[in-house]
Amino acid sequence: MADDPYPPCPPPDPNPARPSLRAPRGAVDCHAHVFGPASRYPYSPARGYTPPDASLASYLAVLDALGIERAVLTQPSVYGTDNAAMLDAMAQQPQRLRGVAALGADVTDGELADLDARGVRGVRVNLADKGGNPFASMADVRRFCERLKPLRWHLELLIHVSEFAGLKDTFSAFPVDIVVGHLGYMKSPDSVDHPGFREFLDLVRGGNCWVKLTGSYRITGADAPPYRDVAPVARALIAANPDRMIWGTDWPHPFHYRGMPNDAYLLDQLLDWADQAAIEKILVTNPAELFGF
Repeated sequence: MADDPYPPCPPPDPNPARPSLRAPRGAVDCHAHVFGPASRYPYSPARGYTPPDASLASYLAVLDALGIERAVLTQPSVYGTDNAAMLDAMAQQPQRLRGVAALGADVTDGELADLDARGVRGVRVNLADKGGNPFASMADVRRFCERLKPLRWHLELLIHVSEFAGLKDTFSAFPVDIVVGHLGYMKSPDSVDHPGFREFLDLVRGGNCWVKLTGSYRITGADAPPYRDVAPVARALIAANPDRMIWGTDWPHPFHYRGMPNDAYLLDQLLDWADQAAIEKILVTNPAELFGF
């Protein structure tokens, strides 16, 4: 849209390659989004970017090319707490898809139960991108999460772990498990020695913190693959607790203006980060437990 004041995002690579990694049966892409059309699913005026249209059909074609059977759609910040686009997509593939919604404290218990029946398994609070956080404080988030315990849902956070003071104290005894996106969202290559990252590793070792091995292209210092500086970060997290690692494409890679990664490369990174036993956990066992596939 010519009069759109928000930065338009480039589209994803339309031709996903065949990965070298042969995904095991039951593999899950744990982080992707669907967008548009804007005429049907209008974007929030509080957003920080304008994504390209990214249909469910286009995304399923990516999954098929990668050999991935299942997926989790994650509510993007551009829709605020209007989850309609995600929920409508999930309804088309109820056996194949789960969801992580964005909700405010005003959601009713009946609405939570309905979302659970429709395949939602967690709530996302995005503290990194404009429009992604409907809560006034982390204390409010904690109180809200008490309501998620009976559903066995988790809280997904997009935070910069290097900038979050008291990370371990805040989340080690949270009412529900937490999931941290984009490998902690730190800028490589100095991440592994950063005190905030070391605290993050301690939190992961505790067992109630999961990590999405996503968005390597967001934290690298490189403009194009290979993202060698991200490997030490990923390996350190996997070594800390392989039972709490999950993986995702982050398709269609919104709010990214450098070289667009091919999704096959993002899957093949696991071959460099983990052994076969850990890859099985990351792609199959762990997401099955977290999302109830």
